[in-house]
Amino acid sequence: MASSRFWQIVGVAGAGGAGYYLYNAGGSPKVAEKRFEADAAKVSSDIRSHLPGAGKEAQKQASLTGAEAGQKLDQAVKDAKQGLSNADGKLEAYRKDAEKGIERNLAEARQGATQAVDKFDKSVSEGAEKAKGWFGGSK
Repeated sequence: MASSRFWQIVGVAGAGGAGYYLYNAGGSPKVAEKRFEADAAKVSSDIRSHLPGAGKEAQKQASLTGAEAGQKLDQAVKDAKQGLSNADGKLEAYRKDAEKGIERNLAEARQGATQAVDKFDKSVSEGAEKAKGWFGGSK
């Protein structure tokens, strides 16, 4: 029974450790693995301080830093693409609004022109009626 409980504790501790590294890596398993390797190398060099192993630790730390920089660069590119997409959407909305405004102004101009022509026709017709009356145009 004690053996079973021991493995349960080891399993929970392992899962907690994995969650810790994954959380600190921002959800990137590759970065979490590199961070774990760097920490393991550091602990190993601390325990074996009398053995030459400092070069390996520096290598692990450089690898970790490179992975983190890559992740930040990927996020920056993703953010830039999303910003461009948002800008494209706003420009499309502005274009549609401008198109609607032009169409509305064109319709108002057509209506105004039609009214002006109708008014002109009416005044010409009235003038023609008056002229008929002056020259005896009615039979």
